[in-house]
Amino acid sequence: MTTKQIPNVDLTTQANVYFDGKCVSHGFTLADGTEKSVGVVLPSELTFNTAAAEIMECVAGACEYKLAGSDHWQTCSAGQSFNITANSSFDIKVAEAFHYICHYG
Repeated sequence: MTTKQIPNVDLTTQANVYFDGKCVSHGFTLADGTEKSVGVVLPSELTFNTAAAEIMECVAGACEYKLAGSDHWQTCSAGQSFNITANSSFDIKVAEAFHYICHYG
């Protein structure tokens, strides 16, 4: 199931802009203190590094991704997600805009 709305959040209005504008996100905090971000990756091939463990939930579009230590590209589309371990990285290929929610922890 794809997340459509997130009620009761404290939203950071200034965007996080990465990779010369190819990825733009906004951080937010839920009422229970859980931190997340929501954003979009525009068509590109990028490598992201993680500090915390992450779940990348696709809410629109699609991507191909490859986790650190793997040679296998996988696909993620709307309603699907993938997990990244803490202190790791992943490669992502986006042909059309990939809209996501990043769940930390």
